[in-house]
Amino acid sequence: MRPENFKDSEPKLVLFDYFKGKTSAWGMFEDRFGNVRRQFQVDIEGQVEGNEITLDERFQYDDGEKDQRIWQIRKTGDHTFEGTADDVIGIAKGTVQGNALNWTYDLNLKVGDTFYKVHFDDWMFLQPDGVMINRARLSKWGVDIGEVTLFFKKPVSDAE
Repeated sequence: MRPENFKDSEPKLVLFDYFKGKTSAWGMFEDRFGNVRRQFQVDIEGQVEGNEITLDERFQYDDGEKDQRIWQIRKTGDHTFEGTADDVIGIAKGTVQGNALNWTYDLNLKVGDTFYKVHFDDWMFLQPDGVMINRARLSKWGVDIGEVTLFFKKPVSDAE
């Protein structure tokens, strides 16, 4: 898949508009065998300043663990973005076309007391009524290790 395949798809995703303010998400991680290993909820607060947005993501996992990731995302072109976060290795790169965002990056993923460098190939698809579907494939050394599925929802007043 390529982002250009979705250039005419509706509704159009305007990344900063979508993530400005409050957004909620629910997700799960499946291992490469299709076993659900974790479920979680995320509360996100987005603040836009010029051509940058800060996303403060607060994770609550089904086992009681809590985590936080703060993204700094910058618009670099008509359809392109770059982002950083403390656990992201280097710079994340994103392309938006139509209703789709493809976001790729390497991450230091904490599992127990160990960190693993994994690659994310993340696809988000905006749907009507402020819903966004997110599927991310995780790989290590080029081998798929699992998939994250997320559903984002804007509060009704923010989605219109």
